[in-house]
Amino acid sequence: MKRLVTNLTFQVLTAITLGIILGTLAPDTAKAMKPIGDVFINMVKMVIAPIVFLTIVVGIAKMGDMKKVGRVGGKALLYFEIVTTIALVIGLIVANVVKPGMGVHLDPSQGQDQVSQYVSEGKKMNLVDFLVHIVPSNIVDAFAKGDTLQVVFFSVLFGFALATLGNFGKPLIDLLDQISKVFFKIVNIIMRVAPLGAFGAMSYTIGKYGLSSLIPLGKLMLAVYITMFLFVFVVLNLICRMYGFSLWNYLKFIKEELLIVLGTSSSESVLPRMMKRMEEYGCSKSVVGLVLPTGYAFNLDGTSIYLTMAVVFLAQVSGVDLSLTQELTILAILMLTSKGAATVTGGGFIVLASTLSATHAIPLEGLALLLGVDRFMSEARAIVNMIGNGIATIVVAKSENEFHPNHPQVGKHDGSSPSDAVGVDAS
Repeated sequence: MKRLVTNLTFQVLTAITLGIILGTLAPDTAKAMKPIGDVFINMVKMVIAPIVFLTIVVGIAKMGDMKKVGRVGGKALLYFEIVTTIALVIGLIVANVVKPGMGVHLDPSQGQDQVSQYVSEGKKMNLVDFLVHIVPSNIVDAFAKGDTLQVVFFSVLFGFALATLGNFGKPLIDLLDQISKVFFKIVNIIMRVAPLGAFGAMSYTIGKYGLSSLIPLGKLMLAVYITMFLFVFVVLNLICRMYGFSLWNYLKFIKEELLIVLGTSSSESVLPRMMKRMEEYGCSKSVVGLVLPTGYAFNLDGTSIYLTMAVVFLAQVSGVDLSLTQELTILAILMLTSKGAATVTGGGFIVLASTLSATHAIPLEGLALLLGVDRFMSEARAIVNMIGNGIATIVVAKSENEFHPNHPQVGKHDGSSPSDAVGVDAS
């Protein structure tokens, strides 16, 4: 019994349950719990930038071969584009088949102040600005703001420069490696209060929006959740089979991280921990450092599914009958705009606003409908994003022969090569 009580999985599940109960029975008190969730998220964000920097720099410097670094990065970006495009297409197809917007009525006056804010931010988004944004004008500012993409860019340059120093740079590599171990110890300390963070975030969500807010848009929520479930257990499962490892074993291995994301609605809340877990699962430090943080900006599978479904939903609510050409145009726009969803606060909503602005076919007022339930769908987006990025890391590691299972929970199939994948049980 004592072992169960001290188990993080049990603690987070209990905290989420208590948060739902408090939010339902005492909404005002529950809303006051928001600072608890915010403090936990801030504690995690505090260590993300230095951990990303240290992991990438040490990984590249120890790898030494810059051609390999470029190859790993190229494979990762190609994988990200293919899989997120599949996610976008699946969302588009399901939304057209299920038609979640039929029967939902638009209230033009609801939440227009918030909608206007997202629309104005969305108009600022374009591909050129996104590419320019990757390169920081001030690296201290990038670390201070916790801009993961800018930190990744600087870290790759720093790691490359350090690797070229040879033996002269070895003492610094060893020092940075030791410092990274300290930061991961800090992460372990922070994770002890993860149940409190999950409780605060879940209490606030239920207290502010209420379970009753789900009823009018229940069809959309159900469609989104089912689509994401199928994406994980069909598309990602197929990828796992192709590369000879078990999806189910992988999910069991990261079950605590999944629960933390469920409670906090943020995949960032487990980024430092996921980096360590992927190493424990068998991926090399260098591959983890390059692929996982980059995936948080370029490989948002859950967000991609939600975006296409939300666009089609809003078209149906507004009575706009999108032609095939218009839907393909929206798909092309989202292939670009979705890559910036993680670089700004409320990114998913801002990307949605920018996409609608670019199409000139769907009224922006419809965004107000999604304000109440967006928070409830953010859990699914964050979970699928996290699962997808972990699988991407394993796939790239295996393709580079940088996967060496060293944990009892990694099944015997997990060390096999893609050619051995036939017949693997990846249920």
